Amino acid sequence: MPRYQGPVTDHFNGRHFFDPHGSPPKRLREVWQWQRTRKPAPWPAWHPSPFSDTPPARINGAAARFSFVGHASWLIQAGGLNILVDPVWSERASPFKSLGPKRVNDPGIAFTALPPIDVVLVSHGHYDHLDLVTLSRLNAAHAPRVITPLGNDLTMRAHDRAIRAEAYDWGDRVHLGAGVAVHLVATRHWTARGLFDRNRALWASFVLETPAGKVYAVGDSGYGDGVHFRRVRERHGSLRIALLPIGAYEPRWFMRDQHMNPEDAVRALADCGAEQALAHHHGTFQLTDEPIVEPAEQLDLALDAAGVPRERFRALKPGEVVMI
Repeated sequence: MPRYQGPVTDHFNGRHFFDPHGSPPKRLREVWQWQRTRKPAPWPAWHPSPFSDTPPARINGAAARFSFVGHASWLIQAGGLNILVDPVWSERASPFKSLGPKRVNDPGIAFTALPPIDVVLVSHGHYDHLDLVTLSRLNAAHAPRVITPLGNDLTMRAHDRAIRAEAYDWGDRVHLGAGVAVHLVATRHWTARGLFDRNRALWASFVLETPAGKVYAVGDSGYGDGVHFRRVRERHGSLRIALLPIGAYEPRWFMRDQHMNPEDAVRALADCGAEQALAHHHGTFQLTDEPIVEPAEQLDLALDAAGVPRERFRALKPGEVVMI
């Protein structure tokens, strides 16, 4: 990851980014402890979704369409724009072609079935969110604007100078089209592409303003004390829908500061106040130790325990669609 250079701020010390309300990434000895002692649940080699989506060209008016591509990838169609979030069509979420987490189901939309893509939102630099091969394919086929936090544009252009990357800071608002804009908001996470380049770039979540209402798209986040979710509610008001991660959480001693489990995600929904939520970050790449179906099952139990109707927070399979 190339090193970002810019002025010192309340979350950048001149060399590295940090979250004043978060925790630093685990130290390498803690990573080694997890790898040495981990007991990952067995995942199937192939776990196909029964769904596959062929999206329409555009969605206009006061509606919005959400198609779950898989893992943390979404197609959001609203205000006449087609927006991809953290698109990963590669076989592996890894710097290597034959090593690293391998997908166990196809993307919910075939790449050739994508409508014209206007905008791509990339939340941070981890390989399951920033997929350089997919970004190059998208640029060749659609030439979209790519909106990303500070420093990730350097990684993208180092790979492919043609990628139309635009980098922004927490708190920035970017106009995307008639009636559609995106805010970059703080989130409890970190980033890296290798062992020794931690937090050289920034990470973020997104709040989209659309004719159908505001959409809160959280790429990766720990819960902490919930301050980031409450601040989104305070600063952005009513949210129509939130896309919240629920997976990659075991073991908790290692993952709780960077990834929410289903119980955390239900608390995050209460904090941000969205009318509805859709779950992601589960069921496609085995990044951590929990079983493949556990996040969705535990989400239902967490909703029941909190007295929240299950239909308010759904875990989709790749290729499933929700309209609002």
